[in-house]
Amino acid sequence: MQGAVKLKGWLQVAATVALVSLVAACGGGGGGSNNSSSNSSSSNSTGGLPASPSAQPIAPTAANTATVTVAQGVASVINIPTVSVTVCVPGTSNCQTIPNVQVDTGSYGLRLVYSVLNSSLQSGLPTATAPNGNKLVECTNFADGYSWGSVRTATVQIAGETASSTPIQVLGDMPAGSVPTGCASGAEENTTSALGANGIIGIGVAPVDCGATCANASTAAQYSNYYACNGSSCTTTQVAIANQVTNPVSRFAVDNNGVIVQMPPISSSGAGSATGTLVFGIGTQSNNTLAAAQTFTTDAFGDLNNSTFNGTKLQAFFDSGSNAYFFADSTLPLCGSAYSGFYCPTSGQTRSVNVVGLNGASATANVGILSAATLFSNGNNYAFNDLAGQTGVANSFDIGLPFFYGRYMYFGIDQTVIGGTQTPYVGY
Repeated sequence: MQGAVKLKGWLQVAATVALVSLVAACGGGGGGSNNSSSNSSSSNSTGGLPASPSAQPIAPTAANTATVTVAQGVASVINIPTVSVTVCVPGTSNCQTIPNVQVDTGSYGLRLVYSVLNSSLQSGLPTATAPNGNKLVECTNFADGYSWGSVRTATVQIAGETASSTPIQVLGDMPAGSVPTGCASGAEENTTSALGANGIIGIGVAPVDCGATCANASTAAQYSNYYACNGSSCTTTQVAIANQVTNPVSRFAVDNNGVIVQMPPISSSGAGSATGTLVFGIGTQSNNTLAAAQTFTTDAFGDLNNSTFNGTKLQAFFDSGSNAYFFADSTLPLCGSAYSGFYCPTSGQTRSVNVVGLNGASATANVGILSAATLFSNGNNYAFNDLAGQTGVANSFDIGLPFFYGRYMYFGIDQTVIGGTQTPYVGY
């Protein structure tokens, strides 16, 4: 249960990629979701959609800003926001810049596909060790598969920001047969085609990907996703917080207390691409003032557990790693098999979720839904702000990337885990 919660962002990404491959194979031009479905009804009527926000991203010219791109990418997956990340062997100039790394506010830490690293980094990035001295490896379970790879130490650079000697995960670098039975479920997803990107950079509200659950022996024995491996023999292990795969932003020198994801407004019919800005730090520079109309304190994983939809209490979360809205609504028709998992209403629709923070702050988030069949009929579009699908997770409302277009989305990192006072929050 704990594992399912803390790795939620990755779980969503994996299901997205699986559906995207299906849509692309059927000529839809890329698609994806976190469990969704469909009927073949489609329509161009957009009259029932909510008003579109219109905030424009700032120019990514400062040292604490990076360009975010939604485009065809490395695997023709829709709504995958990506940045370029430079990784170096600590203390050296042995570095490589890796493009098309997915920006994920629903997970925590940098994870890179082994095959995209050059040979000098494959061999040069130091492998972390478990408390018993064996190699430290992590398992990540998705909805339809898993990834498996070692924990390494790297210097991570994005734009003008640097996180020195930071634990990251390298996916797919372990020998065949080393995956423990407690990890493997479904297909192995250690490639760019399986992930839809060259890696994932988790920049959500947590500074590390597991926290006390994996640090404490009593809970690690049952819930830890870390393993100590001697060759192909791997056993579950506890890992100190400082040695867990880490949100790189939390290790920046100054702009380390959060991020602002700024995406441009786009047409309700979609766009071929979209270019936004990722801003590091909140209230640390003149270009990152906290200007959200409302902020909501969250649990340790960015979830708003007192939210409601259609009168039912549920868990809501804002996740750039989900390429659509995902929620259960029996009044919305599902698409046919070509776009299985997505909603295909005959006209534009609006649904409202009441998001509620632990601080009591609440607001109504209006989301728009158009037929996935209509949206995917243009195979050249990769950015969509009104795509929705059916969730496979009970009592949850996944407010995915479509909500980010035309908004400034704020994610304040929990600093209590590392001795600070700031509790996690989201805002817009």
